[in-house]
Amino acid sequence: MTTVYVKEKESFESALRRFKKKVEQSGILQEVKARQEYEKPSSKRKREKDAARRRHERRHAEEREIFLNSKQRRK
Repeated sequence: MTTVYVKEKESFESALRRFKKKVEQSGILQEVKARQEYEKPSSKRKREKDAARRRHERRHAEEREIFLNSKQRRK
């Protein structure tokens, strides 16, 4: 359970901001959204596989860009 204690002379808005930050960092909202509806195991595997593919492509695109930039400098 995420709790935030309001400090003396602290505004409600700043306490609410701290609470939202703690909730975001703990990942509570992501878990709630994921559990709203049942997801078949095959759908879950497909979603995770697609996410891994996107991460892989993004990482290698950055590496290719760095390689090409260093190759152009050599000329």
